[in-house]
Amino acid sequence: MKFAPLCVLACALALPLAASAQWQWIDNQGKKVFSDQPPTADVPEKNILRRPGGKAAAAAPATDAPRTDAAAAAPAPAPKTAGVDKELEEKARKAEEAEKARRAAEEQKVAKAKADNCNRARQGKATMDSGMRVARMNDKGEREIMDDQARAAEQRRLQDVINADCK
Repeated sequence: MKFAPLCVLACALALPLAASAQWQWIDNQGKKVFSDQPPTADVPEKNILRRPGGKAAAAAPATDAPRTDAAAAAPAPAPKTAGVDKELEEKARKAEEAEKARRAAEEQKVAKAKADNCNRARQGKATMDSGMRVARMNDKGEREIMDDQARAAEQRRLQDVINADCK
């Protein structure tokens, strides 16, 4: 019965397939590293050669030898995500421009409100300074004429608004 040795041989040959669930990358010293854990964050994406599931990176170097100075000085091929990065940068730039435009519109709105408040306060102060009788509504909805003390308080309030908004 030669079936048992064939089964053992098949199992022995299938054993390396279990190692395909490993990470493979080139570290900072240029050495290949094999691990069942993902590489640390300081390893660039272009140096990751293989991920679990047999996914290999296309732009990674295929040699075990460390890179020479000439190879290190040569520009690295652009990763496949370069288009995605450009799209993300473009989206980020557009979002930043939209945020700046929104802030500018908000500042313009606040400036317009301050200018409007300034004009109204100046008109009210001119009315108070004119010496004319001024009436206003009380809590009950009745009309009452302002006395000198109420007129002075209103003049101070209007002057404070002018000082704050009319710059």
